Amino acid sequence: MIRILIAEDEEIIRSGLLYTIDWLSMSAVVVASAATGTEGLEKIKSLRPDIVITDIKMPGMSGLDMIAEAQKEKIDFIPIVLTSYSDFNYAKSAIALRVFDYLLKPVDEEKIKDIVLKAKEQLEKNRIAQKAERAENTDGAPAPFLPPLVSDNPYIAACLAAIEQNYAGHPNIETLAETLKVSASYLSRLFKKHTSMTFLDFLNTYRIQKAVSLLSDQKYRVYEVASMTGFSSYKRFYEVFKSYAGFPPTELAKPDGKRKNRTPE
Repeated sequence: MIRILIAEDEEIIRSGLLYTIDWLSMSAVVVASAATGTEGLEKIKSLRPDIVITDIKMPGMSGLDMIAEAQKEKIDFIPIVLTSYSDFNYAKSAIALRVFDYLLKPVDEEKIKDIVLKAKEQLEKNRIAQKAERAENTDGAPAPFLPPLVSDNPYIAACLAAIEQNYAGHPNIETLAETLKVSASYLSRLFKKHTSMTFLDFLNTYRIQKAVSLLSDQKYRVYEVASMTGFSSYKRFYEVFKSYAGFPPTELAKPDGKRKNRTPE
């Protein structure tokens, strides 16, 4: 599972990236988001994401400064710059920092997906090179164990499959643990270790992502989408949606047959 951090100061754009992009289809998960460069740098240090997608201009520390500071700390990640500023000087700075790609807003989902998949390929190449370098430096002695950043753990794979296939039902860590014949506490800890999210947070994030897609189609009313995405009541759906997306579901809903113009950035 590829771990992504998003740094973007505009809330609507940040929420759009978080909840309208199908990250799970790319075998990726957004482990954190940040509204400033300073906040982003702290989260890069603590979470060690594989990919950082950042705006260039943010209050205080810029996205490029954030990347530079993280690189000084020898933190290994692939930086992708997202910005509406096409000034050549910014582009030159991005190139100097070995930014993987430089995207101008607005960026559609297919373009982001294409870049993330290419970044994943580069991550694999980097890991192979690092493994070879470690082996060379130790004269062929076994390298110390390092937890894989892309998990092929069967327990995590089973959890993710349960969410993807049954998010509208009621998948829970206890039932999965029983099926997998491990304790619920062990599976819960393992899931958070690999995704940096609790099972419930991951499930709700996936549900809200699906809800945004359904509401944006303008085919369903809010209460219909609430039921389709596994929420037992309209009130609960409204609360969770607003908490995770940053705006209420009614802003995307179909109002009595009339199409709303607003969609998330």
